[in-house]
Amino acid sequence: MAVWIQAQQLQGDALHQMQSLYGQHFPIEVRHYLSQWLESQLWDAIDLENPQEEFKAKRLLDSLILELQNKAEHQVGEDGFLLKIKLGHYANQLKSTYDRCPLELVRCIKHILYTEQRLIREATNSSSPVGGMMDSMSQKYQQINQAFEELRLLTQDTENDLRKLQHNQEYFIIQYQESLRIQAQLTSLATLPPADRQLREPALLSKRATVEAWLTREANTLQKYRLDLAEKHQKTLQLLRKQQTVILDDELIQWKRRQQLAGNGGPPEGGLDILQSWCEKLAETIWQNRQQIRRAEHLRQQLPIPGPIEELLNELNSTITDIISALVTSTFIIEKQPPQVLKTQTKFAATVRLLVGGKLNVHMNPPQVKATIISEQQAKALLKNENTRNESSGEILNNNCVMEYHQTTGTLSAHFRNMSLKRIKRSDRRGAESVTEEKFTILFESQFSVGSNELVFQVKTLSLPVVVIVHGSQDNNATATVLWDNAFAEAGRVPFLVPDKVLWPQLCEAINMKYKAEVQSNRGLSEENLVFLAQKAFSSTSNNPDDYRSMTMTWSQFNRVSIMQLLEKIVSVTFSFNEWISVLPHSIKHFNHILAILGFVNKQQAQDMLMSKPNGTFLLRFSDSEIGGITIAWVAENPNKAGERMVWNLMPYTTKDFSIRSLADRISDLNHLLFLYPDRAKDEVFSKYYTPPLSKAVDGYVKPQIKQVLSHRLYQVVVSVLCGRSDPVLDGDGDFDLDDTMDVARHVEELLRRPVESQWGGQQS
Repeated sequence: MAVWIQAQQLQGDALHQMQSLYGQHFPIEVRHYLSQWLESQLWDAIDLENPQEEFKAKRLLDSLILELQNKAEHQVGEDGFLLKIKLGHYANQLKSTYDRCPLELVRCIKHILYTEQRLIREATNSSSPVGGMMDSMSQKYQQINQAFEELRLLTQDTENDLRKLQHNQEYFIIQYQESLRIQAQLTSLATLPPADRQLREPALLSKRATVEAWLTREANTLQKYRLDLAEKHQKTLQLLRKQQTVILDDELIQWKRRQQLAGNGGPPEGGLDILQSWCEKLAETIWQNRQQIRRAEHLRQQLPIPGPIEELLNELNSTITDIISALVTSTFIIEKQPPQVLKTQTKFAATVRLLVGGKLNVHMNPPQVKATIISEQQAKALLKNENTRNESSGEILNNNCVMEYHQTTGTLSAHFRNMSLKRIKRSDRRGAESVTEEKFTILFESQFSVGSNELVFQVKTLSLPVVVIVHGSQDNNATATVLWDNAFAEAGRVPFLVPDKVLWPQLCEAINMKYKAEVQSNRGLSEENLVFLAQKAFSSTSNNPDDYRSMTMTWSQFNRVSIMQLLEKIVSVTFSFNEWISVLPHSIKHFNHILAILGFVNKQQAQDMLMSKPNGTFLLRFSDSEIGGITIAWVAENPNKAGERMVWNLMPYTTKDFSIRSLADRISDLNHLLFLYPDRAKDEVFSKYYTPPLSKAVDGYVKPQIKQVLSHRLYQVVVSVLCGRSDPVLDGDGDFDLDDTMDVARHVEELLRRPVESQWGGQQS
């Protein structure tokens, strides 16, 4: 069902939220009459942070205006005439508003569509017939919204009490002035004759006594009102603290954790719109209560009455300032993280955002944000409030940016689009620690003034750990450092502590997440695949998954252990476990569309699997010896022993090979490959991925085509005849040996160069 049709069925607060999305910046009538067109456009395909995308946005704006004008032209009848004028007016209005900034239109529409979908999703969850129960997230959101409603009622209650207190105090002051007037009259009686004084004095004394008694009672009443109001404010602030803890220490921290896991290939962290709406409600409520407390303080100063109220108000004022300070400093966040593997002299981007900027009018005096790179030790000192003397660990170009307020979405953010790390200053490394294990972070800092400069806040936020490299050869090990940190970092840690060892299942979860992201598939590693990895990681031959569940792997093992030591026959190739893991996905991308790949299989397992299948059955597996390599194993007759079968293993392909000719085409070229394990005809699986036959010659030229062939049979025949050798290009395991093959090729070539007479001259004579 179309989003707009469902949006019109929203009720209550959800309907109100949906309606509030629209206004002069984007009229709701435009959404209604162009609903189908709006929902069919690829708004997400436009990167709002890339100025070069402005051309695409301008085309969408022009198309929107044209659609609106066409809709207006087709209106007929009396009502249609008015609608025609209105839609034409909206077309002109949108062109005038967004013609110079078409990306803002895209930002506005994306925000509207995302919010509508969220409101529909929440409404659907709350009304789904699953025993009348909501899912846990909807339940949590409902609790947060209920707390906001309670805060609203409490704030309204204290506002009413404050007005009542002000009214009573004003009346008290009037009566107090009356008592002063009576006292002045009594004093003036001293100048009158005794007879006149005795005549007037009793009435004045009685009146004074009545007024003073009332003032005494009313002073006690005012004091009680003040204390009651202070107690209500205490209750409100307690609930505010609790609500702020839920939003900042639970929801926002969870969002940051999802953002960190997204760096390992986890699901996207999600938008910030809900969090911003909560933070803005907090800001509004806090500010209203702060103003109330200040007004109560002003009333106390107008009419000082001895008692504990002064101390209570000072305490309330201090508490509310702490609460708003925590809100402002905690909601200065990094919306788009800089790359965690950062190469010097390379451009990179980041976005910081203040979630309460619009409500506290911070944007009225746009603050500037500065980015610097600091070391792990400097980050520790910063969080301990130690003086770091504004030192940095490198030089970032284009590291200053002014925060911009986007009125359509209500966001205040700074977009760093063209930063570049010019140089890096490394610390003295400990022991064998490499440069790819050294962690840095990008520090973003600014200064905000709130409430007409009533409060000024210094705000800082740190990026996720960054590993700085200077050459692409360092990328794999740097990625390993980042993967380990993202996967196993704990909330609230000292920068950037991570456990030195983790359980194997925990590491498997992290590897699986990265694997699925790299191969762009929801199909993760199977239990058999993970056993295969465990065998390599722990030098084990066990096929039982339970044997590895309680085993641990240290960071040193993950980053440095050479798994090639596990291979008996190939001892010259060495690379680390993480390097082997990190390169595989780049090769997997070349065949991730094929569902029947048995990649994590060693040579012996492949042989056992294939020997029970018909000749020509083949499978693809990851190479043990070639980093990122893929090899094809197949079963066929042994040409040297009649009636005997053997498993052949093709030399591994690498990503470079697939850039020359695709995997599917290579399989098509090899006629002896007939069935993809276990029993699927190869054309059934791969034919849709074959490169189409070449077209006819153009301008007299025929386009050449690369094809893969296996020349071992030619070599066998020639060498058998000329040299008397058998099976010269296969080793004992049935693998093609490149060095031997090249030796044979050179020998054959040398023989074929000789004149025929010199080779068979004796026979001819």
